Amino acid sequence: MTGLASPTLRKAAPAAGSTPGTSQGPPRPRRTALLPTAALVLGALYCLLPVAWVLVAATKADDELFSTFTFLPGSGLGDNIGELTGYRDGIYWRWMANSVLYAGLGGILSTIVSAFAGYALAVYRFRGREAFFNIMLAGVLMPPVILAIPQYLLMAEADLTDTYASVLLPLVLSPYGVYLGRIYAEAAVPMELVEAARVDGAGEWRIFVRIAVPMMSPGLVTIFLFQFVAIWNNFLLPFIMLGDDEKFPMTVGLFTLLKQGASQPALYTLVITGALLAIVPLIALFLLIQRFWSLDLLSGAVKS
Repeated sequence: MTGLASPTLRKAAPAAGSTPGTSQGPPRPRRTALLPTAALVLGALYCLLPVAWVLVAATKADDELFSTFTFLPGSGLGDNIGELTGYRDGIYWRWMANSVLYAGLGGILSTIVSAFAGYALAVYRFRGREAFFNIMLAGVLMPPVILAIPQYLLMAEADLTDTYASVLLPLVLSPYGVYLGRIYAEAAVPMELVEAARVDGAGEWRIFVRIAVPMMSPGLVTIFLFQFVAIWNNFLLPFIMLGDDEKFPMTVGLFTLLKQGASQPALYTLVITGALLAIVPLIALFLLIQRFWSLDLLSGAVKS
């Protein structure tokens, strides 16, 4: 009697990259890290809710500010801007111009000093270099409130109080800017390139301007942005140094308006509208500098 042979079952070959003998099932969905995501969402809300409140509150008229729902937009933004512009013959825009002067000129001067000092600390070897750098790092850790009174006394001795220079001069030297300048110069400027330029007969100034500065430009842009924002938001130093409200920056000017609002509640809407307008230059600066960041990071790399 002849029996039918059962067909031989062939096992399929395991998929590439898998271990033989393991079952191949549908891909498992990647688990979402709930705790980090929740922390990021809470952090974003913490940062954005005050900005959203200012944006909404600036649209409300005097009678709507405290009588309507917090995040319900109003219809008085144009009137608020008009009243703010007309207040004391447009002194708000004088405060805005002063802030642009302090932050813009102070940021540029501070960036130049940080570039010089950072490059010198990174490239040159001299006695006391590390001691000087450590002293600068100690300045990073020192709160500005500790330095405000000594700076005022120094400016008073030089008869510079209540002047634009009394606000600008203390901001020119930034310990944090010097620190960033040295770190970025060490990372972006190869010593081999500096030595090659010296062998070719280039002077130290030409090496710094033609070679080091273009390579350090992303770091210098970062230093300028940090300094601009820090000076723009600075309150204590100009509050101590200045007495003439024509020289006030935005922060001190809005503070004086806020104090007057205790007796004149109508000024609260002007303060809120002024705070909203004060954010616009920072947003515009960040968007502009972000473009230079991307260009510099793509064009500043060198093969050693």
